[in-house]
Amino acid sequence: MHNGAMPTRVLIVDDHPVVRGGLQALLETLDGIEVTGHASDGAAAVREVALTHPDVVVMDLRMPGVDGVEATRAIAAGYPGTAVLVLTMFAEDTLVADALAAGAQGYLLKGAGQDEIARAIRTVAAGDSIFSREVADQLLRQREPRPPALPQLTEREREVTHLLAAGHANADIAARLAISPKTVGNHISAIFLKLGVATRAEAIVLARDAGLGRER
Repeated sequence: MHNGAMPTRVLIVDDHPVVRGGLQALLETLDGIEVTGHASDGAAAVREVALTHPDVVVMDLRMPGVDGVEATRAIAAGYPGTAVLVLTMFAEDTLVADALAAGAQGYLLKGAGQDEIARAIRTVAAGDSIFSREVADQLLRQREPRPPALPQLTEREREVTHLLAAGHANADIAARLAISPKTVGNHISAIFLKLGVATRAEAIVLARDAGLGRER
């Protein structure tokens, strides 16, 4: 994006003037980083990128109108030479996922220190990715597979339990799953045993507590 003799050119995007000013003052104290401008919303950010072609956009996520995720998507698609470093107060799972899916190459919380922000800017300008520890931990948690409802049951037993909890009689369950009523009865006996219940009503309560029984 630039050679070693050229400064890393940065565009600051945030809807709060105080934040923009503070970040600009911080970045201007750093060697090798030049602030090319700033924008107060996503639409203005995309226009500024088109005009100035910065190496890095430091992008807030929560802004009125075109938010940071939409702006990141537009910049990633139209200006692949510009990296987006998302800077936000909120380490929220959905925003993290949306920003990454939109093409952000880095993600930091606004509480990050000067050295951390500088390192992040230089890292994404070089074409690498960087994330704060809090965000990395959240992404790891997101990727961990969630255990199925009532994991002691087999897949078929969960299907039977779901229909049971939705209020279906054995004959209806048999028809829906294309199995015999006797097989449904055998499954229900196994389900009662595994759940430690003695009645249909008790099984239904446990199943609904686990999220089963809602019509899909």
